[in-house]
Formats: sequence, structure tokens, C-alpha cells
Amino acid sequence: MMSRSYTNLLDLASGNFPVMGQPREKKRLPRVMTVPGVISELDDDQANSVASDVPSSIIQDRIIIVANQLPVKAKRRPDNKGWSFSWDDDSLLLQLKDGLPEEMEVLYVGSLKVDVDPSEQDDVSQLLLDRFKCVPAFLPPDILTKFYHGFCKQHLWPLFHYMLPFSANHGGRFYRSLWEAYVAANKIFSQRVIEVINPEDDYVWIHDYHLMVLPTFLRRRFNRLRMGFFLHSPFPSSEIYRTLPVREEILKALLNSDLIGFHTFDYARHFLSCCSRMLGLEYQSKRGYIGVEYYGRTIGIKIMPVGIHMAQIESVLKLADKEWRVGELKQQFEGKTVLLGVDDMDVFKGVNLKLLAMEQMLKQHPKWQGRAVLVQIANPARGRGQDLEEIQAEITASCKRINETFGQPGYEPIVFIDRPVSLSERVAYYSVAECVVVTAVRDGMNLTPYEYIVCRQGVSESESSSESSGSKKSMLVVSEFIGCSPSLSGAIRVNPWNIETTAEAMNEAISMADAEKQLRHEKHYRYVSSHDVAFWSRSFFQDMERTCKDHFRRRCWGIGLSFGFRVVALDPNFRKLSIDHIVSVYLRSKNRAILLDYDGTVMPQTSHNKTPSSEVISIINTLSSDIKNTVFVVSGRGRDSLAQWFSPCKKLGIAAEHGYFMRWSANDNWEVCGQNSEFGWKEIAEPVMKLYTEATDGSSIETKESALVWHHRDADPGFGSSQAKEMLDHLESVLANEPVTVKSGQFIVEVKPQGVSKGVVAEKIFTTMAESGRQADFVLCIGDDRSDEEMFEIISSAISSGVLFSNTSVFACTVGQKPSKAKYYLDDPAEVVNMLESLAEASDPEPFSDTRSEDSI
Repeated sequence: MMSRSYTNLLDLASGNFPVMGQPREKKRLPRVMTVPGVISELDDDQANSVASDVPSSIIQDRIIIVANQLPVKAKRRPDNKGWSFSWDDDSLLLQLKDGLPEEMEVLYVGSLKVDVDPSEQDDVSQLLLDRFKCVPAFLPPDILTKFYHGFCKQHLWPLFHYMLPFSANHGGRFYRSLWEAYVAANKIFSQRVIEVINPEDDYVWIHDYHLMVLPTFLRRRFNRLRMGFFLHSPFPSSEIYRTLPVREEILKALLNSDLIGFHTFDYARHFLSCCSRMLGLEYQSKRGYIGVEYYGRTIGIKIMPVGIHMAQIESVLKLADKEWRVGELKQQFEGKTVLLGVDDMDVFKGVNLKLLAMEQMLKQHPKWQGRAVLVQIANPARGRGQDLEEIQAEITASCKRINETFGQPGYEPIVFIDRPVSLSERVAYYSVAECVVVTAVRDGMNLTPYEYIVCRQGVSESESSSESSGSKKSMLVVSEFIGCSPSLSGAIRVNPWNIETTAEAMNEAISMADAEKQLRHEKHYRYVSSHDVAFWSRSFFQDMERTCKDHFRRRCWGIGLSFGFRVVALDPNFRKLSIDHIVSVYLRSKNRAILLDYDGTVMPQTSHNKTPSSEVISIINTLSSDIKNTVFVVSGRGRDSLAQWFSPCKKLGIAAEHGYFMRWSANDNWEVCGQNSEFGWKEIAEPVMKLYTEATDGSSIETKESALVWHHRDADPGFGSSQAKEMLDHLESVLANEPVTVKSGQFIVEVKPQGVSKGVVAEKIFTTMAESGRQADFVLCIGDDRSDEEMFEIISSAISSGVLFSNTSVFACTVGQKPSKAKYYLDDPAEVVNMLESLAEASDPEPFSDTRSEDSI
């Protein structure tokens, strides 16, 4: 029975945390307590895994949305006594409610943008919970600084945007103390979630890179919790991500979610590549859904770019002050063609590249001098550091140089707005802009083009009919490195690093015929208006429901410590093999069939010396010497090595090369069980395999008597897998008329004769025993991989056909806790050997005497 008590995950993950300056809190009753169980279960020192066996008293579904910051604005009261709060209408977390079921309650967990004195935190928590259904997470100042400005902004943010820390001044160096603060902050968020959660009824939706290890903390407490994660930033390629010292910890933490969402297929592909290269996990696509198998759980991968809040933009369009501002801007830029940029002040937004492209356009196309204006709105920077200061200085210098070079009385080609701009003012700028230019060198999504398209569509409602058709047009020049680029097929996509082509794209955009602009605009508007934020959140939630539908049907175990923690989900009937139980049944039985795989079953896969130990030889010899037993080693290995290793076991049956060769004892001759003994196909298959071996470093060919096996375990994971798929198709094509089967397995492609499998071996053993009057009343079948599943499967059909008794005691057992057709499992080869030793001690070995007739064989 596995213990449900685990050592403190935080301490294991990051060492001695008291140095962080966070005193251990006293036990106290949370303000909201809805977790089934006793209060002590919520204390950090007794972190029990809650199996959710107690039915919840709340029937209504609820979703808890967790993000770094709550969707509320906070400010001090004028009298400096307390705080006043209001919803932040610009927050995506607030807008996504539109796509959730109307009857669903939404609870928010996150931090505030302001510092709240510890003496006020309880009152603020109660106020936010009562009025806004928000649960604030208060981070101690030292943790907050290292967590947000340290690990998040100096390390994760640059790395996820492809900036490697080559020096201390370029990107953020990895410091263990910053990682510890990141873990500590995520733990504080988890504590706030745990205080309010109903694990059976609630969904949890976690947002963005600030909280990537939070899924582990929550899964550790609630095995069956329904939990999704959405990453709003890019996910870098594996070559970049693998430089992260805590790469596996973060990957494994994310895999404790049920659904992981990304804006684009590129980001999802990079994540899946990391899972493959670093964790050996492969993904499968089934009926349009992508899933990663992880210890019996299928983690869904969702690809869906976020949209904008249509109602919010349209309501701003109707504001009277907006009309006044539009008129003012039209007067300011009368006779000018306006290009617009709206970006955060960030090193990855490519603002200076845009300015250089504008400069290049004015040089190459002098007709735009005095006519074209680039209005660049720079939102305040969220981060800080030397890189940011350098880019700000560079932008300022570029603006000054371009305006001095091309400026005229009453004309400045660059209008740089370096202040916060409200949505209504931003909408006014969208309305007068002929083209929006986005030249970010890397951006997770960027909704500026979407907002622009909707604003250009909405302007016609307040314009005269004579201008109506002209107003419903828009043009976009967008970087190919931003998340919204794939969905904007009518935009002119550019490589922002190429100044010349970006300049030509800007010229093309503002020179294009109105009819073409209108067609592109209409295409974009149809997409943006139908794929809004409500569509995005509805789609994500529906996929989370689908992914989690079997949660309460499966049996779950939490195993592993620190960030190696994961949940193993198995069929309810799948359980560990009890040695006492199998021994008692073994003693009562009269005719026993025992079928044992070799590698990974009685011999560990990791062992370099594959020769069986004297202990294994002794146990198998004792079992096979019992007159009541028919014992077989069923392996993919060649007959010569198996015969040599098990030569002391005179009465042991051996099925080699998955059953192509078979003998019942050491005194018997080898039987050939394949349908065909001609191997002319090898002359066709081997040259093909050699071709791929030469082209795939780390691959090799294993030549068996009856089969050829191509191994790519030591090759590059991605390339090896790709080559294996290509080889499989190639071999199936050239061997289509040959009596062979081509199969792929774990890091192998195998060609073997038709009709050869471990399942056929098992069926032959059961049939032969029945025909000789020794129908098995006890079957033990143990294996660890896909080929052994064929043995487990054949047992059911043998019972149905009468080859085995309907009441035969069957112990189909796989090695390791994983999905299987077997009903039982043992954890590793050591447990298998221990179980076999117990059976050997209960056996009654007799001197070897082969009394079977030829007919029985």
C-alpha cells in the first residue's frame, strides 16, 4: 500500500527556505474552508494527497482562475484609511468569463499590483472575496522581487523570447536563489487556491509563465483535480529551452496539468519536442486532438490563439469623446498618411527596427517625405534592466535623427508618444491610421492588429455614407515572429531584422489600391469578429471538460518527490500483485502455465550485463522442475544466447525471437513456428536499413536468424523518430509482396515473418497442455513491453474458446505501473524475482524425467 504522506515538496525542491525570510505560519483555519477532510490536512507539515473520496456538498461547477495578478484595480482612499477596488476592464481574465457557462461561478486567485500592509491583509482579503470573488496572494517583498523582477523577468522572459544569457548584462544569469523564490511564490499561490477549492467540483485554470510549477503543488494535494494551463508567451525551441538549468522540473510540473494551451502550433511543437528530447515522451494525434501519454494520463495539447473583447472595443467606439479625439487627430494629420505602432517598451518589440524601416522607406521613396507619418505609442515598460535602458536610448536617438533629417516646418515623420494611452485614445489613433506596423522580434500573441481591424470596421457607423466604403479598409505589416501572424493571412508578413524588406512592405501597404485593402480587411474582420476572447475561453474550457471526463473513473496514485512528483492513473481493476494471494492459489492448483519475458522482467533494462544471475537461474530451475509446472521464457532474444544462459534449467521451455524458434525442454529439438522459413526478403530489407543507418548517426542494425531490427535509441530523438517513420513506410512498400510483418516499437523498427508473436506462443502452449490432458488451471504471464501485451490479450480468447477453464486462475502481470491489458502489476524486475522466489519455495521439484509423449509436444 503506497503511503499518501509526502515530504514537504518546497523544501526538497529548493533547500532550506527559512533563509528566504518567510517565518513559518501558525496553524489557522482558512477564511474559506471547503476541502473535505480534517483541518490538519491543509497544514504544510502534513501534506496528504486528497483522493476526493468524500462527496462534495456543492453541486454547481465552479472555475478558479489563477494568474500572477488579479483583474482588479486598487488605490488608496483619499483619507488614506483603507483601499478602494474596482474591476480592471482591460484584463483578459475578466473578459474570458464571456465564454464560460452562464451558471458557472468564477473565482480569481492572484496578487495585487499594490503593496498592502500586513496589518490590512486580512481585511483586504475578506473584502475582495465578498465583493469580487477574488482571493489575493500576498508575497513577501523579498520573494516578490526575486520572483517577478528576478526569475520571471530576468530569466524566463528573455529565454522564452530567445535571448540566451551569454553574459551577466545580456539576458539573465540563472541564480539558484531566484529559482527558490519562484518556487516559494508558486507555493504561496497554491496555498491560496487550497483554501477555497472543492477538489471534486472545481476546475482550475492557471495562466502564464509566472506559475508554471503551480500544477505540481495542486496535483500533489488533489490527484483528480481538473486543471488546465495556458501559456501566453512563446515557448522556445528545444535548443533554447534545454539551456534552462531547471528544464525538467518545469516540464514535469506542466505535465501535472490536464490540458496545456498555446497560441500557435509552433509553440506547441516546441513544447512537444522538449518532452520528447528530455523526457522521452511522444505525442499522438487522434481525431484532431493532440495528447501526450504520461504515466497513464493523457495530457491534452490545445492550440488556440486568444482574441479580443469585441463588446469592449465596440462600446469605446461609440463614446462621444472618442469622436472629438478623432476629429482632432484628423485635423492634426490632415493631408498625411498615418502609419501606427502600438507597443510596450520592451527589448523584444522591435520598435527601433520599425523606426529604421521608416527611415529607409523615406530614403528609397522620397514621394513620402512630407506625407507619411509614423505615430509610435510606447506603453510603459513592465520590466527593468540595462538592456531596456539601452534600447530606450537607441529609440530616442533614432527619433531625433530621423526628424532632423526629414522634418519640415509643420511636419515630423516620427511622432513618439512615450506615456500611458487610454483605450479610447488608442481607438482614436486606430481610426485615423492607414496601416498598423508590428515589428516585434518575438511576441507571444500581440492583439494590436485585432483591435485595429475592429476599429476600422466600426468607424463607418459614425461617418457619412460617402466615406463609408473607404473607411472599411485596413492594412497590416506584421512580423512573422508574433503569435497573431498565422491567423492574419491578408497581412504583409516581414522579417523585422531585414530593414529593407520591411521598408518596402510599409511602402506597399500604404500604396495598395483601396479595393485590395478592402478585400483584405473584410477577410481579417470575419476572422477577428468570430474568434474573440469568448470563443477562445469557451473552446479551452470545452477541451478541459473533455480531457478530464474520466478523472473519477480511474484509480490514481501520487508517486515521486520534489518536482519528480506525478500522478499515475490506471484502470480501476488494475492492482498490485499480492504475493501471499498468488502463492495460496499456486498451492491449490494442479496444472500451471508460467510464461516469463526476459529483458525488463527478470533482467533490468538498465543492466549492461544481460546474463541472468545465479539466483534467477536457481529460481527458474526450481519452478520448471516441478511436475505440475510448464515454464517458458518467451523473449525477443536469439535462441543461442537464451539456450546458453539457461542451460542448467533442463526442463525449461524457451521461445526465442518472439516465438519463431521454440523448444519444450533442453532435451528437445528447436521447432520453427513461423509460416515461412524462406528469408529471401532479408536481401531486400537489409540494404534499405543500411541506407538509413548510414544517414542516421547513432543507429544500428541487429541481425537475428528470423528477423532484422533497426535500433535508433542512441540517435537524435527527433531525427531518429522521423527516420523510423520514413523507414517504416519504405519497408512496407518494398516488402508488400513478402510474407513478413514490419512493425515499429520503442526506438526500433523490426521486420519479422508473418504469424510470429508472443501471443501465438502463449496460445500454442495452452493448446498443447489441453490436448495432452493437462489443461491449465493456473496461468502466470509476466512481461514489460508492447510485445508482451499480445500474451495478455490471448488469455481472454483462450478462456472463451475453452482452451483454458472458465475458472482458471489467471495472473497477467505487467512490470511497472502503466496502462496495460494485464490486471496486475509489479513495480520492477526485483519484485518479479522476489515473487518468483516465493513460488519456487512453494514448489515441489522432482528429478528431471521427460515423460511426455511425442504427441503432447
